[in-house]
Amino acid sequence: MDSQPSHSLKLEFDTPQFLHSLFADDLGNLAMLESELGIRVVTRDGWLLLTGDEPAVEIARVVFSDLEEARRKGAAIDSRSFRLAVQVARDAGNVGMSALSGVRLVGSRGRKPVVPRTPSQLDYVRAMEEHDVVFGLGPAGTGKTYLAVAMALTLLKRKVIGRIVLTRPAVEAGEALGFLPGDMQEKVAPYLRPLYDAIHDMLAPDEGQRYLDDGTIEIAPLAFMRGRTLARAFVILDEAQNTTCEQMFMALTRLGEGSRMVVTGDTSQIDLKAGTRSGLVEAERALEDIEGIAIRRFTKADIVRHPVVERIVEAYQNHRE
Repeated sequence: MDSQPSHSLKLEFDTPQFLHSLFADDLGNLAMLESELGIRVVTRDGWLLLTGDEPAVEIARVVFSDLEEARRKGAAIDSRSFRLAVQVARDAGNVGMSALSGVRLVGSRGRKPVVPRTPSQLDYVRAMEEHDVVFGLGPAGTGKTYLAVAMALTLLKRKVIGRIVLTRPAVEAGEALGFLPGDMQEKVAPYLRPLYDAIHDMLAPDEGQRYLDDGTIEIAPLAFMRGRTLARAFVILDEAQNTTCEQMFMALTRLGEGSRMVVTGDTSQIDLKAGTRSGLVEAERALEDIEGIAIRRFTKADIVRHPVVERIVEAYQNHRE
């Protein structure tokens, strides 16, 4: 059988340093590219030589074109970014690193802007821009809550909304917060710590604390939302799989004029007592095709924590199945 003739393409860049930044200065990423596409990659000084079947070489060219555009937009390329660029080019996708790096949220003094890192995260960000209520569903580490906080802070700085309300059910305490020692902040701090961490990660310490002190950002357990109507607010309901059906309905009906809500959760991690239905499960089914509401689902491929987290999630899924 005749083999296809080998095709070569030389790509040249401004400097060796710029070229190295495109593959995270890690030759292991180039080895991965060779393995994935069945090509040979040689690099020296400020150029790359790609050799192999013409379609595979063209995919590699698209990879480096995407990464170069992203880098010129200010993106920092790491190994995950490189793998994503290869995956998107190989699958003929239209959301590569350059598209992701074009979206920047927050960006306070001395803080890097928050950018979506997977196509699903970009779709989620766009949904939050375009819809009044968005559900972000999927496993831990997919950026559901972090991106929601980033979008809320971005809209706050643009003066689209006037305040941010972050809430989650304190299910481990059975919402019986009156029996816990300390004032309200001390009582709920253990349950709301991830939300505080996200705020302080994105804002300068004095700015974040000022917003918390003057009530521009309110962090409270879900039980404190009852009876309120929230106008010009961005509400984030986190860990929503642990709401009861009544709590979810109550939360969704708190929205007043000019407000938005993002509901995040993972229906595989429900901590409610046996026999208690999850409000998130009911809402997902009831609101699937309602105008103004978007439901976005994440998978283990969107996990952006330590690479071992993705493998842990996959191992547990396989075990439980």
